[in-house]
Amino acid sequence: MIKRIIGLTGGIATGKTTVTNYLASAYNLPILDADIYAREAVSLGSPILGAIAKRYGEQILLPDGSLNRQKLGEIIFNRQDERKWIDNLIHPDVRDRFLKAIAQSSLQTLVLVVPLLFEAGMTDLVTEIWVVCCSQEQQLQRLIQRNHLNTEQAQARINSQVSIEEKVARADVVLDNSSTLERLLKQIDVALKTTSRG
Repeated sequence: MIKRIIGLTGGIATGKTTVTNYLASAYNLPILDADIYAREAVSLGSPILGAIAKRYGEQILLPDGSLNRQKLGEIIFNRQDERKWIDNLIHPDVRDRFLKAIAQSSLQTLVLVVPLLFEAGMTDLVTEIWVVCCSQEQQLQRLIQRNHLNTEQAQARINSQVSIEEKVARADVVLDNSSTLERLLKQIDVALKTTSRG
């Protein structure tokens, strides 16, 4: 039987974590998270972290030698060429980790959380695409509150991703998170009951 592999994506601060928490707690589905894999890829002593330090110098590291994410964020969210360089370094490693996890799993349904599913060209890893969205105003406000950013910083992060309209147009399932939590969870229940396109 073909595995059902749900690729969960959406804009930054649209509610992906809320969806994955529900899928894990209510349906006991395994969640494979690109952000966790990306963190592992740049862990202390990793070749990728070494390459980043070589490019940006010691200032990109914290006193313990680990990556200073805030400093890296300041660089890549303001310079597209640098973001591309980082993505080209990390995305292949993340893809390999996904492939390994998918191959090792005997479960029929897996959830891959990939914020940059389209940007990283990872749509081929999944059998269906779920996009979480909300209004642009909500997204901006949630991001400002969650990450303690000013409006300009938050907008730069939103602009660094494929637009939510384009993601919605390419989705098999759209989860609208602009209303109540209850409405969002109902949409998830319906989406899980429908069969995948694969």
